[in-house]
Amino acid sequence: MQEYFITVAPADAGKRLDLFLADFSKNNRFGLSREFIKKLILTGQITLKNKEVSLKPHEKIKAGAEIIIRVEEKKAGCPAAEDIPLEIIYQDKDLAIINKPAGLVVHPAPGNAKHTLVNALLACFKHLSDINPQRPGIVHRLDKDTSGLLVIAKNNHAHLFLAEQFAEHSIKRRYIALVQGKVEFDEGVIELPIARHPLKRMNMAVSFAKDSKYAKTVYRTLERRKDCSLLELEPFTGRTHQLRVHLAHLGHPILGDVKYGRNNNFIRLALHAISLGFLHPESKKFMEFSCQLPIEFKEFIKKT
Repeated sequence: MQEYFITVAPADAGKRLDLFLADFSKNNRFGLSREFIKKLILTGQITLKNKEVSLKPHEKIKAGAEIIIRVEEKKAGCPAAEDIPLEIIYQDKDLAIINKPAGLVVHPAPGNAKHTLVNALLACFKHLSDINPQRPGIVHRLDKDTSGLLVIAKNNHAHLFLAEQFAEHSIKRRYIALVQGKVEFDEGVIELPIARHPLKRMNMAVSFAKDSKYAKTVYRTLERRKDCSLLELEPFTGRTHQLRVHLAHLGHPILGDVKYGRNNNFIRLALHAISLGFLHPESKKFMEFSCQLPIEFKEFIKKT
């Protein structure tokens, strides 16, 4: 069991217990989220020294109070390491940038218990964040058939810092896609909510139902060919299948998309995460990474 001992400074007196501890955790790289801290408080794992009182997340703290945080070791059950080759674009002690190939599932799930990116990460790196023990290192995802850049967290502090940027939509992401037909406009914004398809429960769809979620995609037309267009996409939000659903709704489904598109002769889903930018969790400086367009994209463009 990991224990932390904190003495409340006069400047912090009067703050909410959960907010104070969340800020303290962030500033000292403990890697404890506010929700996790709230759970610890409610289960009695956060106490005051020499006082047998039940604490509440919202209660105000006093100067000089000595707070004890007890965090139990996470239970075993982590996926097994597998020797799967990875293309590492960059890495340091806090994070790594991976160029994921198309066809590789990001994390284990029903029907894909093995041979995932997580299995590869466990064989490649000694340390990964374990906020979710079943998905070590995973801050965000790409669909199985989407290729491109992913940021991997090597510790919980980095994980929470990066996750906060994704939640605030401050991460800079650019995708390249080949879509069916000639896109009319040079650039545009698709701002349509997305929800689970009412009949095809494995699919998403543009929807104005009560359970739909706001979604926004900015696109730019890079090239127009005889039967297709090459687009640059920037998702403001990160809804499930957002880019695929938005483009299909626009009448220009992504080539190779058997779920939302039509039969065509592209060998895979023609969607690639080509660049990724964010504030580094340690230096707080903006970093941006990019990778090459896959060869199958280049060869297809030459032929059309």
